[in-house]
Amino acid sequence: MSVYVHLAEGFEEIEALTVVDVLRRASVDVKMVSIGTNKMVTGAHGICVKADLLFEEANYKSCEMLVFPGGMPGTLNLKEHEGLKKELVAFNEEEKWIAAICAAPMILGELNMLKDKAATIYPGMEQHLVGARISDQRIVQDKHIITSKGPGTAMEFTLKLVEVLTDSKSKQRLENDMVIK
Repeated sequence: MSVYVHLAEGFEEIEALTVVDVLRRASVDVKMVSIGTNKMVTGAHGICVKADLLFEEANYKSCEMLVFPGGMPGTLNLKEHEGLKKELVAFNEEEKWIAAICAAPMILGELNMLKDKAATIYPGMEQHLVGARISDQRIVQDKHIITSKGPGTAMEFTLKLVEVLTDSKSKQRLENDMVIK
């Protein structure tokens, strides 16, 4: 089983790369998936990253979590990808893990996946959380969906992903190893 972190032109680098780095430290199989035609993807701050896979190469049947970093226009580019939306809807129907940070929870809201669920998003974008119980918390988990506020919450968000994908002992070990607490 693996985790797919989705990259689109204009993604928020700290949100994507923190997830990849920390999950790999936790021995989670994580792959960066480019939704474009090239594995080289440029983030919102000009950092170019080479994805592991193109969307067409990804095997969503063997994936256990979809991760969506925010950033602009990265979030809008993710939102417009029809194949990705189809996979996201299927994951939600199967109640498989979905995680979105910063502006990216707007994708879930606009696909009506947050109805009656608690969720958070980058401040000022709450109108995109259609049907959600909007939370001011930095990280919110409601069943199989995890949302977070933005770049400053990237480490906390990622540690929550470690916890749900592995266990609390792995999370605590990483907190100690990385001198977080």
